[in-house]
Amino acid sequence: MCSHRPLHPTRPAGRDRAPVRIVHLGLGNFFRAHTCWYTEHCADAADWGIAAFSGRTATHVDALRTQDEVYTLLIQGPEPTVETISALSAVHTAAESDAWRGYFASPEVSLVTSSITEGGYVRDAAGNLDLTRVAADVAVLRADPAGPVTSAPGKFVAGLLARRAAGAGPITFLPCDNVVSSGAMVRTVVTQMAAAVDPGLVSWIEANVGFNSAMVDRITPQPTPADFRRVAELTGYDDPAAVVTEPFTEWVIEGTCRTPRPAWETADAQFVADIVPFEHRKLWLLNGSHSLLAYAGPLRGHATVQQAIADPIVAGWVEAWWDEAAAYLPLPETEIRAYRASLLARFQNPALQDVLSRIAADGSQKLPIRVVPTLRADLDHGRTPTAALRAIAAWVWHVRGRSTPVNDARQAEVVALGDGTLDDTVTNVLAFLDLPGDLHGAVAELARDFGG
Repeated sequence: MCSHRPLHPTRPAGRDRAPVRIVHLGLGNFFRAHTCWYTEHCADAADWGIAAFSGRTATHVDALRTQDEVYTLLIQGPEPTVETISALSAVHTAAESDAWRGYFASPEVSLVTSSITEGGYVRDAAGNLDLTRVAADVAVLRADPAGPVTSAPGKFVAGLLARRAAGAGPITFLPCDNVVSSGAMVRTVVTQMAAAVDPGLVSWIEANVGFNSAMVDRITPQPTPADFRRVAELTGYDDPAAVVTEPFTEWVIEGTCRTPRPAWETADAQFVADIVPFEHRKLWLLNGSHSLLAYAGPLRGHATVQQAIADPIVAGWVEAWWDEAAAYLPLPETEIRAYRASLLARFQNPALQDVLSRIAADGSQKLPIRVVPTLRADLDHGRTPTAALRAIAAWVWHVRGRSTPVNDARQAEVVALGDGTLDDTVTNVLAFLDLPGDLHGAVAELARDFGG
């Protein structure tokens, strides 16, 4: 009797497609390793299906549709394991605006989640919506609330216009990106977009829309050919939509959601009254060191986090950064030491090939929230923020075309920072990040220490 190798993963027995009650923007690997994983593992998973829309690219849409929206998660621990994730009930391309509005118009949909990176929210340096970059969407929605829009703020407001028109009731936004007070951030860009499109929508948002902040954490590199081969070895099928991640995962959500949500706490998500210490711990210690590694590591010939952290000089830079940033965390010293040790072990995980060029993207959005707060705190306390300035100096070389290629939400502006001499770039970078000009000498010296 012949046995046939299955072509791809299938929905597990007893796990029928759940009704769509969550709409998500950003069909990337992190979302599928994190938000989908928690939803898959919560006690009431059968009641909570996710309709996910692609963001910048539609890479996974066709593959997921072929596989009934099911995919494999490869967890790279000491021994690799795989599991089938079936939390997705529908996937769509970014262009499917009628489907997007349709979900918002459904009373069954209770939550809007997003993982579109810091740059996807289209904010200016002050944290407000950059109206110049969403002007086309504003014009479209003023002319036709059902018109096609491309930015995330435009999509959010288009959805809310459809929900108001349908009388579908309250809804909650729960962003899942590395931004301090992410709920308040989304409230700001959504209400400012609404005010530009239809001022009457602002009062409806105040009465009907909730915004919760969250801290998310799970290292999720881009899968390599070796990862896909490992999935095939462990499962017996090929899965072009497979995701690779680490064993560690954390999700901390602030407050009580205005509308119903999955029982994520049964999958070990935490609900807290004050999320700020958790946000700062993660943004400064993990994400800040990630950015340092992403810009400084390639200057010493490294391509992955694992290679960079194995370099004693780079590891010393990371430890110095952790010393500076930890001074401003309102957490017990024992907890900070334990977190630093866990980060070091995660960075050293030989099974994860986390490429530095991935982490280097959108530095214009990341450095102001990952590195600059510690830098400013040191200056306020009369200290020299050497480790923070080293990260800025490494970014100087990045925008000058060394390190890794620039891939940024503010691409043209960031590339232009690298024009002229090294001293010119240092001046440009300090002005761009709104940092004091008298830091020029220290940053230039650290930049020259990298060579070149």
